[in-house]
Amino acid sequence: MKLTDITPAIALTPLDGRYHKATAPLVEFLSEPALNRERMRVEVEWMILLANGFEGNGNRPVVDGVTPFTDAEIAFLRSIPEDFGAEGIARHAAHEAVTHHDVKAVEYYIDDQIDAAPAELSNINDRLKTLVHFACTSEDINNLSIARCVKNAMEQVWTPAFTAIIDHLAAKADEYRAKPLLSLTHGQPATPTTLGKELAVYVYRLNRQLRHLASQEYLGKINGATGTFGAHLAACPDVDWIAVSREFVTNRMGLTWNPLTTQIESHDWQAELYSTVSHANRIMHNLCVDVWMYISRGVFAQVPVKGATGSSTMPHKVNPIRFENAEANFELSCSLLDTLSATLVESRWQRDLTDSTTQRNIGSALGYSLLALHNLKGGLESIHPNDVVIARELDENWEVLGEPIQTAMRACELRGLPGMDKPYEKVKELMRGHEISKEAVEAFIDQQAFDPETAARLKALTPASYTGVADRLVDFDR
Repeated sequence: MKLTDITPAIALTPLDGRYHKATAPLVEFLSEPALNRERMRVEVEWMILLANGFEGNGNRPVVDGVTPFTDAEIAFLRSIPEDFGAEGIARHAAHEAVTHHDVKAVEYYIDDQIDAAPAELSNINDRLKTLVHFACTSEDINNLSIARCVKNAMEQVWTPAFTAIIDHLAAKADEYRAKPLLSLTHGQPATPTTLGKELAVYVYRLNRQLRHLASQEYLGKINGATGTFGAHLAACPDVDWIAVSREFVTNRMGLTWNPLTTQIESHDWQAELYSTVSHANRIMHNLCVDVWMYISRGVFAQVPVKGATGSSTMPHKVNPIRFENAEANFELSCSLLDTLSATLVESRWQRDLTDSTTQRNIGSALGYSLLALHNLKGGLESIHPNDVVIARELDENWEVLGEPIQTAMRACELRGLPGMDKPYEKVKELMRGHEISKEAVEAFIDQQAFDPETAARLKALTPASYTGVADRLVDFDR
């Protein structure tokens, strides 16, 4: 039995197979049928603008000899992309099998729908086919369609999933703002912090990327074969095609108008967007690694999933697989996004076709990231602080109080107290490489010539209470 003979066809990539449930929302915007549907939207909206005009030209037809569409005719035209389903996908594919050109197949598909229009829609007739794709190059349609697909995918799917991660982390940062935690710098015990403050660091970092996404421009153009409006002007020399183009891109397509292009829109906005998403991916990758290591040392405990298997041979294991899955898929997403960012900004002279095949992988690039977000969210929801381990770690590392003691000695020396010279060296001799107890710390403080207030303040410190203003810093995470 050949797997290629099985129907429906078996998915080649895990995004459309094993992980389809997590990535399916992107199909609505970044699949090939979604792109073809958006191409149809662009084509029919262009027809409507040409026939009915816009406020800037007095709502008169842009092209002479065209009768404005009635509301019923506009509704019919707009139904062409809205009703594009399984039958339409097959019909478009049949056209493309002949044309070997996906945008031309869209044009012919619209022609088919015009042929099938109700007789009472008098303007929807064979003559109307001349207006389909009028003065357009394929890239006029493609760049607008891709921009709208990506914009919708980001705003309706990826960004909400990303925001959900930030919101979850922010809630946990607030909940654990005062929960002390032993820090490890270079993997060694260091100045304590709080769990909430460490989570707030990630919230702050991710919110910066969210703000970048909120201000992201999605550019579009419609200006002909080399961006000069040459054919437009040759056909209709009295039309202000620059104004028509600006109106269409800005108000009909909801994009930022790009007035200066070659045959293609230059894709700089895409490079900017994918760089931001890739940067956010890497921050969350860092979070996955940190949480994985917290789990490894017991700071976080995982909630076992009933019936799940952690190891095929070791029944006791509860593996942090969601974080490992997220880590790997963030890496895959970044590799694709980085390639898109690097390659889409280049085009040979006025046009080459490298961007066409590259842009077909936008769905995969965001799909791996969406899958990672899905697993990261599930992982974060399945962990909780292990208070026993956290308390034990702090109580076993009294040497971390060497920092506040030697710093207080420096302050006392500056105020003129005797016997406070070489504070760092004195504390280093006591604490470096030794296991230090609470009693040893108190004895050292008693041996120094601290003023009573400073001595009392230092002796009141514990590893668990030595967290500075970490709990207050959580309020700056947004």
